Amino acid sequence: MTKVKICGITNIKDALKAASLGADALGFVFYKKSPRFIGPYKAKKIIDQLPPFVTPVGLFVNQQEGAVRQIAEFCGITTLQFHGDESPAYVSRFKKYHVIKAFRVQEKIDLAELKKYKEASAFLFDAYQEDAFGGSGKVFNWSLIKGAKSLNKPIILSGGLHYNNVVEAIEEVRPFAVDVSSGVEDSPGKKNERSLRLFIEKATL
Repeated sequence: MTKVKICGITNIKDALKAASLGADALGFVFYKKSPRFIGPYKAKKIIDQLPPFVTPVGLFVNQQEGAVRQIAEFCGITTLQFHGDESPAYVSRFKKYHVIKAFRVQEKIDLAELKKYKEASAFLFDAYQEDAFGGSGKVFNWSLIKGAKSLNKPIILSGGLHYNNVVEAIEEVRPFAVDVSSGVEDSPGKKNERSLRLFIEKATL
């Protein structure tokens, strides 16, 4: 069954609702330029109230290594998502964590480049948008990432997903998980309960 990650959580109501509807993971964006940014203290309060088996994921963009470790330890996060230009060497320094390395897909993907990220636990593919690191609501050409399956890493599909296209996306890509943010929102960081329910229902058919 395809796993579901709801990203851009900013409040306890949305977190608990997503969890109750069956989300496997919740994403907390520690990137200050994001409209879905959440501070460590607020994130910790939410994470402390999550039910068992719902995984909190910390999303970082080109953050200093020490700051990432500090936030992760403080919040009790063991899964990190690096959504910027982090190098393979940078990723390899987080061996005690599960690391999701995100790649923004434009016209093609470079399998040779992906292979360098041997220490990553999974690869996430999102739509490219200049000056934006995720949450754009844009869809990319899913066929471009089919070759990535040869690398034997779990694939997480993101970028412009919503309840009307998630079934098609899963059928075409067969990802380990799908990741949604803007596709289940009324506004950045404010989730829509109906959209959440329909997305999770359809993604886990």
